[in-house]
Amino acid sequence: METQTLAMAQEIDFSMLALFARATFAVKIVMILLIAASFWSWAIIIQKLLTFRRSQQEAGVFDQAFWSGEPLDELFEKVGPEPASAPERIFAAGMMEWRRSHRQDGGLIPGAAPRIDRSMDVAIAKEAEGLNGGLSFLATVGSTAPFVGLFGTVWGIMNAFEEIAIQQNTNLAVVAPGISEALLATALGLLAAIPAVVFYNKLSADSDRIVGGYEAFADEFSTILSRQLDS
Repeated sequence: METQTLAMAQEIDFSMLALFARATFAVKIVMILLIAASFWSWAIIIQKLLTFRRSQQEAGVFDQAFWSGEPLDELFEKVGPEPASAPERIFAAGMMEWRRSHRQDGGLIPGAAPRIDRSMDVAIAKEAEGLNGGLSFLATVGSTAPFVGLFGTVWGIMNAFEEIAIQQNTNLAVVAPGISEALLATALGLLAAIPAVVFYNKLSADSDRIVGGYEAFADEFSTILSRQLDS
């Protein structure tokens, strides 16, 4: 009897496609959702890695231009009305407010320094929002995917027990397929959640570091303008 049971179990296809095909409708929906969430998470991860690398390169290029000794007005003219990079947009925001703060007679409108700081803070906030876009999805997948997979597992095991009760048989050939299908949902949940959590932490730290660089530049730029205001 045991030999016959093992032979029947060996004939069962335990590949992922076969397990998915044998799963119940509810478990299939769970698996599809987890696979879609995993693919979308990786798309966000790859896109953010490329974006952050480009942002760091742009910051390095602009820092060299800013600290090259070139007059700020000339640098602003080169940047133009539609800056291409985030550091240039922050610099342009400060320079535009600096120019608006001058009266026609060449004097400065009172309160220029706070207005310049606020203009650059708004520009930094917009850049930070763009950098952090999509990270909330990674956090959501990382926190919920294991529980979604667990729901699929519980549902699958429940149906496996129902099949055992219907057939009045608890041998391996009856139990193994249902349990395997159920556990696949948990595996998919972990497969989606683990990379999402790891890269969420990394990308959040990278975003904070990049935004911190923007804020440091804004403080330095504000200090330079303050010297000119005092003089």
